[in-house]
Amino acid sequence: MGIFKAYDVRGRYPNEIDEAFALRLGRATARFLGAKRMAVGRDVRRSAPAVAKAVIDGLAGTGVEVLDLGLCTTPMLYFAVGSLGLDGGVMVTASHNPPDDIGFKICRERAFPVGERTGLKDIERTIDEPAPDARGTCKPHNIVPAYRQHLHRFVGKIRPLAVAVDCANGCVGAHFDTLLGGVPVRFERLCFPPDGAFPNHEPNPLKDENVRDLQKRLRETRCDLGVAFDGDGDRAMFFRPDGGRIASDLITVLLAKRELERTPGAAIVYDLRSSRVVREEVEKAGGRAIRERVGHAFIKETMKKNDAVLGGELSGHYYFRDNYFADSGLLAFVKMIDLLGGQPKPVADLLKPFERTFATGEINFHVADKDAAMERVAAAFQDARQDRLDGITIEYDAWWCNVRPSNTEPLLRLNLEAGTPELRDRMRGQVERLISAG
Repeated sequence: MGIFKAYDVRGRYPNEIDEAFALRLGRATARFLGAKRMAVGRDVRRSAPAVAKAVIDGLAGTGVEVLDLGLCTTPMLYFAVGSLGLDGGVMVTASHNPPDDIGFKICRERAFPVGERTGLKDIERTIDEPAPDARGTCKPHNIVPAYRQHLHRFVGKIRPLAVAVDCANGCVGAHFDTLLGGVPVRFERLCFPPDGAFPNHEPNPLKDENVRDLQKRLRETRCDLGVAFDGDGDRAMFFRPDGGRIASDLITVLLAKRELERTPGAAIVYDLRSSRVVREEVEKAGGRAIRERVGHAFIKETMKKNDAVLGGELSGHYYFRDNYFADSGLLAFVKMIDLLGGQPKPVADLLKPFERTFATGEINFHVADKDAAMERVAAAFQDARQDRLDGITIEYDAWWCNVRPSNTEPLLRLNLEAGTPELRDRMRGQVERLISAG
């Protein structure tokens, strides 16, 4: 796969992405957006300062006034673009990828994403075209105080809580205490110091091996909740007091019901890997449930078109209308603290009504011919309801599955859900054999 993905740019430093590439990317982005004022932020990776400087030089070299946010989370970059009325922003990050990777997440005005359907292909096509020289400017800007105020808007009067937090030595740890100081929560801290080598574990909370220390701390302390952030802070994964992982689609349900209490009849967008419980509970609460393909650019685009109050992905991304339709791990965390602390029940009791299906979780396959594998699945279940929104989705009343190619890795991914664990396991076996048959 190339370094231009469905909704961002990622590659190995310096073999695939270096300072010269970043300079050209900055110029091409400014030209595409017709930008006059933009923000640039960066994550903790060791290559990030030099690559971010090159992006800034590329932007400023086309006459752009650049606000340098320095080390920040991706959601802080989005917030800066939206709240300051900028023409766009570039976050220098490879998110949860290994330490030697680097990349870019690009947005335009009001933090609207630039993905393959909204301009990233245009930037790729014109990245080597010359740009007229102009003299722009660059000045540092501290977005932290405004972002703290933004987060605190969503915390009401809550009971004292204890929460275990794993920052994965990423961006969140750099600002966590400043942003959440004053909230009546006792935090059990893990992997807080920012370190681009990610010495404790890689910054991907989806992998079980990366959250074992957090789960152990939860079992030892019996905190009310656990949370693990990824490297650039746009994802949050939540955990029970006993260390058990909470499925992100059930967090979407909890947040959706709270949002629909405040905004009756509103739209909720969810990615197509999510449990059918999401649709059922959103509709039961009077909301409009809208299914979308996987990826932040697609979720945000659909949210904006439908003025949705909330979006949720199985990967731990949560998007909010009152956050410029952008995702934020910390804002999702704050809203969960407000939800949990605003009533007396433990999180297990809040989740229990929604735990009525059985899912496989996402399973990855290295397949030589991904299209052929998906067609084998489609042909085997011709009597099912099928759609091609993202890969192939097969749906029966008792079970469903989605098989899709990854947007970021050379993999085919399977998600399957059924009404009983026996049916889940049986259908998983059938679909896995079809995928692997080639």
